[in-house]
Amino acid sequence: MDTFLSIHQNDVIGTLSMFDRMIFKGYLTHLFPQGAFGRFLSAQGVLLKDFAQYVEQATRALKEHAQHLAKEADRPFIYLASATTKARGQSKEDLARAIAARDGITEGLVCVFSVLETCTTFAVQGNRETHKLEVVRRQRKCLHFYFYYLDAEFGLMHIRLQSWFPFDIQIYINGREWLARQLDRRDIPYERYDNKLLHIADLDIAQALCDKFVRRKWPRVLNAFARRVNPLLPLIRQTGFGGYYWVIDQAEYATDVFFRDRATLEALFPALVELSMTAFSAEDVMRFLGRKLHGNFQGDITTDRKRRPEGRRVKHRVKTNALKMYDAASLLRVETTINNPREFRVLRVVQTPEGRQRRWLPMGKGVANLWRLAQVGRQANMRYLNALAWAQPTGKAIAELDCLCHPHKANGRRHARFNPVTREDCDLFTAVLAGEHALNGFRNKDLQARLYATPPASPAERKRRSAHVTRLIAKLRGHGLIAKVKDSRLYRVTERGARLMSAAIYCRNKEFPHYTWQTA
Repeated sequence: MDTFLSIHQNDVIGTLSMFDRMIFKGYLTHLFPQGAFGRFLSAQGVLLKDFAQYVEQATRALKEHAQHLAKEADRPFIYLASATTKARGQSKEDLARAIAARDGITEGLVCVFSVLETCTTFAVQGNRETHKLEVVRRQRKCLHFYFYYLDAEFGLMHIRLQSWFPFDIQIYINGREWLARQLDRRDIPYERYDNKLLHIADLDIAQALCDKFVRRKWPRVLNAFARRVNPLLPLIRQTGFGGYYWVIDQAEYATDVFFRDRATLEALFPALVELSMTAFSAEDVMRFLGRKLHGNFQGDITTDRKRRPEGRRVKHRVKTNALKMYDAASLLRVETTINNPREFRVLRVVQTPEGRQRRWLPMGKGVANLWRLAQVGRQANMRYLNALAWAQPTGKAIAELDCLCHPHKANGRRHARFNPVTREDCDLFTAVLAGEHALNGFRNKDLQARLYATPPASPAERKRRSAHVTRLIAKLRGHGLIAKVKDSRLYRVTERGARLMSAAIYCRNKEFPHYTWQTA
């Protein structure tokens, strides 16, 4: 089966699949049930009427601890007047990097930022019906502390701690930062640009390291960071309200394709962009992410492209999850961003009336599912890449389109010509190149589903459609655009077919836009 890597094997050095940006969040969930926080206060002899005084003392203790950590490491403690620094052209991470570079920090605490941000907190208010005080959750603003570290294992990372109960915490790490540190320890040379490793001397070792990364005992790792910044955790545990429950709030899983040189990628990338923008439907995007489009689907599916200083990118969104592609130097990156894992499924053992059974259930955000997120991300990336396998540099292909405009003889049979810029032929080419056919090929019925908007009205109509598509398949085979898979009823796109059909679609949509508008 032709895939992106097999078709471009002479131009590609290898691939690397790994998490990129990862945001973990921790919640003291034992404090959340009705009445739980009241019991927590009662265990310390604190009445609800003394709530304000107690939590202010707790917040003061957190601030003093953050200042102590900064002072002990001789690092700056900086109050930021705005919750975001991007308006000034510099993010908090950029500011932390600048401070580390200025002060020559190579390991340890870089700085601590204090900033006022919106959050969900506990409050005590009176209930008019019961005439009693009760604990409620509400939105408010409170101080948050950002601890930026150059960690020995994870590189530049940050811990964000809410200073008011229930002390929600966020930990940001970057998989590429971690990998760079691992390669340094093993003296494996690599070339780095920003957050991308453009060249790695031993990709096999690098991939093996990345595969081990997802199997880490993450609660143990994250709890160690939490204990570092939250001095109240021992008290919360002693009163029987446990520790943080860790979830994956956002994860980006990227597959990097390493090309031999920038020129080769530059010649191919415009065709990749055009194919992704013109040939992939909403249904294709859903299939890339392992979903099927159905009548009960509620949400938006969008595709857009953007040119940025560091390269060009195409992004497909399905609700809050996304799949994007962009280039940087000689690197092609395909990246799946998962904000809502419940759109995917994980295999679980559940109790049923028939006993314990394995069932595919919606995936939760718990860190125990990190391995499954990696699996989902890699599968989505590879489905997308393989759907892009048919894209070829268009310059040469456009010059070859003339041969499709003439009848062709193959095995003693004459096959009619194509007209590559007509809507009918380009619709056929688009159907053949559909992303869902990249891995397993297609059958007659698959093309019918693509070419006809409605089901057949009668058995006779079904038969006529099947015969028509059979003739189209024979015509495609006669021109060498597709080939039959041995010992099956499947057909696959040939390398020549991928090149010429994608070029024809490009011509219709880009080179002859006025013609397209008049005939669409």
